[in-house]
Amino acid sequence: MINVDETIISQYCTRPVLVQLIKNLDEYIDPRADINNFYNFVWNIDTAQGFGLDIWGRIVGVKRDLTILDTPLYFGFNEALPGSYCFGEQPFYDGTPATSTYSLTDDAYRKLILLKALSNVTSTTAPALNKLLQSFFINRGRCYINNLGNMTMRYTFEFQLTPLELSIILNSNVMPRPAGVKVTLINLELPVFGFSEAGTTTATPFDQSPFRSENSSYVINQT
Repeated sequence: MINVDETIISQYCTRPVLVQLIKNLDEYIDPRADINNFYNFVWNIDTAQGFGLDIWGRIVGVKRDLTILDTPLYFGFNEALPGSYCFGEQPFYDGTPATSTYSLTDDAYRKLILLKALSNVTSTTAPALNKLLQSFFINRGRCYINNLGNMTMRYTFEFQLTPLELSIILNSNVMPRPAGVKVTLINLELPVFGFSEAGTTTATPFDQSPFRSENSSYVINQT
């Protein structure tokens, strides 16, 4: 305590043995250190570590373990999905790649927790979802929602998502969506060839950029 004498009630303040025991206890145990550690390691989401982040994860409803996608590119013909490359560009397909589940590091898990906390209180309107994307992917590039009509919407990213970011969007179930709406994701490898009605301002004319690869398109949900 800062002033332990003020914590002793009057009926015991004249008891020298008891007062000395209290002062000794105050000297041996300083709760301020424990309070500071609790604040830094648990309470403050910006500095929380280990079990502190695990507590936050249970509060907002997201686990530390995440399945990381491995989406290698292969040689193939046009009818091969989700996309193929020509001779000399990618290796032959050698079997279905196994997905791997990883326990996220504190920094990665903190990012996921903050995204889940924000999505928990975000409405599913286009302006609100756009603000969520811009807050989470700050300084990464342009990302936004496309209303495709017929109860479908799309997350569009005009920059290359990392495997962790892509796995968070596809596998962690933290991205909000309106009920009953089919959601897809497109990760543009910009610039790409396209027309103005393609819904992006980064499409370029003939002979300036390649066609968009289907490897960058994903279905997040079907319902």
